[in-house]
Amino acid sequence: MAAANPHQSEDQFLCSICLDVFTHPVTIPCGHNFCKTCISEHWNTKDQYLCPLCKKAFNTKPELYVNTFISEIVSQFRDRAQQEASSSSEQPESEPEVLCDICTGTKLTALKSCMDCLVSYCEAHLEPHLTAPRLKRHQLMDPVENLEDRMCTKHEKPLELFCQTDQTCVCMLCSVLDHVTHKFVPLKDEYEGKKAELEEKDAKIQQMIKKRRLKIQEIEHSVHLSKDAADREIAEGVRVFTALKESAERGQAELINTIQKKQETTEKQAEAFIQELEQEISELMKRSAKVEQLSRSKDHLHLIQRVRSLSYTPLAKDWTRVNVRQPLYEGTVVAQLKETLRAEMKKLNEIELKKIQQYEVDVTLDPDTAYPQLILSKDRKQVRYGDVTRNVPKTPKRFSYVPSVLGKQSFSSGRFYYEVQVKGRTEWTLGVTRDLSKRKGEITLSPQKGFWTLGLTKGNKYEALEEDSLLLSLESHPEKIGVFVDYDKGLVSFYDVDSAALIYSFRDCSFMRKLYPYFCFVGCGDSDDDDDSDDDDDGDSVPLVISPVYVKL
Repeated sequence: MAAANPHQSEDQFLCSICLDVFTHPVTIPCGHNFCKTCISEHWNTKDQYLCPLCKKAFNTKPELYVNTFISEIVSQFRDRAQQEASSSSEQPESEPEVLCDICTGTKLTALKSCMDCLVSYCEAHLEPHLTAPRLKRHQLMDPVENLEDRMCTKHEKPLELFCQTDQTCVCMLCSVLDHVTHKFVPLKDEYEGKKAELEEKDAKIQQMIKKRRLKIQEIEHSVHLSKDAADREIAEGVRVFTALKESAERGQAELINTIQKKQETTEKQAEAFIQELEQEISELMKRSAKVEQLSRSKDHLHLIQRVRSLSYTPLAKDWTRVNVRQPLYEGTVVAQLKETLRAEMKKLNEIELKKIQQYEVDVTLDPDTAYPQLILSKDRKQVRYGDVTRNVPKTPKRFSYVPSVLGKQSFSSGRFYYEVQVKGRTEWTLGVTRDLSKRKGEITLSPQKGFWTLGLTKGNKYEALEEDSLLLSLESHPEKIGVFVDYDKGLVSFYDVDSAALIYSFRDCSFMRKLYPYFCFVGCGDSDDDDDSDDDDDGDSVPLVISPVYVKL
């Protein structure tokens, strides 16, 4: 298609509803064109499907077809406008100087414009209007251009009033002939109102700019904290690897490279956020300049006619919850030193656990889910197995067969961590479960059934329940279990808190729904045991305790 004529007026491609250049222009059956969003919203607020221009009515809502010709022309106009905007100053232009229409040769600056003569006069040529009795009756105003546009095209009278009913400027005759039942205000009053609206809009834009600048500072601070964490991690890794020979030196290089890549990723993410924020600030500042320029205009009609084109605030991204997430370095050193440096590995595990413990949440037990023989403490932090079946409401949430209880709090995003004391118990199962998992009858504990759990069964066997039970070999018997979940990453990890060792992790999980902490008084392999299990010496009198997190210094 031929390029758009650079001399074509942009007014030819303005939507008559929003008075702005077409966005996704569509054609309706009568042949008129509008922005797709504008005509759709227009029809949604009307009882009939009428063309806003010719008033042609349609029995059913017409299908909207994209006008490809206008789309291409508008695209060229936008490209040209962007090029002009990038090469021009961002400072708002001053209002053009009005010259005397009577002066010949070098024209002097006009002092006043006459609305009766439709002529602008300099100080010398204005003299007759100040002295001649007939001309004294003419209406003078501050000099303006395009005086013909300030006259009513129907009555050839000055546009002095604003019809609030029709949202248009009218003359005195219009108010008594064509708009007799409408509500009017002087043009100056409407001007003041619109100017106040512009000032309020500019204040909101400035507030948006301020918030984004604060967000940039927040992101930069997050990057700084992340950089400090990365530096500390590198220093610790260097200290460990200097104790090794050639193989350890190769591991040191790998460690530093891994951490730096994570930090680079964090910085790239931050840079992308900052770039996007600065782009929004730039657009908002340009918008503010236009609003400020228009608000300073003393031209009543010009301000009113142009204010609709600036009547909306550009859509902007909500940055409230956008943050630069500091990377975890889980396993960065552990995988390299597990076989060669156990002592150093424990130190590194402790460092890793400290990071995860920062995501501690306050978990309490939900009595509405508790198996009838379970007894909860007043603070809902402990649960033990009782000798008597309590008379409790039979609700869909309550476990009816397996001695289990859920945490009260649910989680559907982010990371969370809590610790449970299991010391003295010979059977237990801990983990998380989704909100619609089975509560009645026998329960199969597996990710496929909505349970991600770790447990101790009779015979001191530790098991993680994947699709099939996975027997774990632990060097010691944990007395306190840490449960860590990264919802967005699909990770559930279990830690021996005292040794800071990772016991097991469920990876690449697909949660989809809310997760609740899960506590059970039997081992993973015994979820279908009957109630007479409490006759054995299996430590049922020992409670499960949700413990506060104590970070080792």
